[in-house]
Amino acid sequence: MEVGILGGGQLGRMLALAGYPLGVQCAVYDPAPDACAGQVAPLMCAPLDDADAIARFAQGKRVITYEFENVPVSAAWWASAWTPVRPTPRALELFQDRLLEKQFLREVGIPTPAFAPIDPENPADALEQVGCPCVVKTRHGGYDGKGQRVAHTPDEYLQAVAQLGGAPLIAEAFVPFNRELSAIGVRGRNGEMHAYPLVQNHHHEGILRLSIAPAPDSNALLPTAQDYLKRLMDALKYVGVLALEMFQVGDQLLANEVAPRVHNSGHWTIEGAHTSQFENHLRAILDLPLGSTAPRGVSAMVNLIGDIPPIVPILRIEGVHLHLYGKTPRPGRKVGHITLCADDYKSLKKTLAMVISRASLNLPIDPIS
Repeated sequence: MEVGILGGGQLGRMLALAGYPLGVQCAVYDPAPDACAGQVAPLMCAPLDDADAIARFAQGKRVITYEFENVPVSAAWWASAWTPVRPTPRALELFQDRLLEKQFLREVGIPTPAFAPIDPENPADALEQVGCPCVVKTRHGGYDGKGQRVAHTPDEYLQAVAQLGGAPLIAEAFVPFNRELSAIGVRGRNGEMHAYPLVQNHHHEGILRLSIAPAPDSNALLPTAQDYLKRLMDALKYVGVLALEMFQVGDQLLANEVAPRVHNSGHWTIEGAHTSQFENHLRAILDLPLGSTAPRGVSAMVNLIGDIPPIVPILRIEGVHLHLYGKTPRPGRKVGHITLCADDYKSLKKTLAMVISRASLNLPIDPIS
């Protein structure tokens, strides 16, 4: 069985690695000749807007999938003329546009912060709907904190609109949240759905730095999160892994963003769950039985951003697993991650403090309450 992956980054790399034990061969398609997934799977290097190259890539594959949501929708539709594309290209169309995303979430009954499209001729109209403070975001292309500005006053709002101008924009009410959580689920072609435990996420400068799974004290919130996942997936007849990023405000969950793919906050599942998100994604799109999403104890996932720390001191720590992506380090770039596994939060907290110290990471020392 051969699976084609549009995109050759670290998510494609980890999908390819998850395929080998299943007897699944993955091939990746990416414009960059040094795409890191190409180190572990055959790479076809061509532009994502080349319909003929997409067609050649798709032919003969069992199924096509994608590893990031900024793949052009046209590329997914071109591939679907030759081979099934899962998840549906419709998910790409919805979730790479922040306005369509928020509208769809509301349509299926999932609460979100207040939002409004920004009319470049009358930007004050959107501000009247969402108020201050608010977040100004580009509708397309933003990730890891890119393409957004927080505005605390009307003047800052107008400045943010001017700075991000030239692209369609959306304004969203700023949410004074208790913490950031993500829900990750997987759905098969027959409608069967499994969900992983809720994950608590810590960001810095818009980039995910640390995830804790299961999120402490999250059992009461899990049924709501699972209901949100089911609403999203069933409405789209979705097949594969999907991640929903949320704000916890008291006992309420507000949807922030949807990722129609395997997700950074699910990397802990490689060692910390009975079936990783990567294996379950392949199982789903290939119409194989889904694997258990139950956790093995508790886990933390630390992103390595910009630099690779000394490896030997990290590997000496019991319960630690290192994943390097084969990427050249540069500021702001995700070059790897570290997963920590433990039997309980007390042990996890102790191991996490050791990792932070030995890797000289800029992370909160006490993120586990």
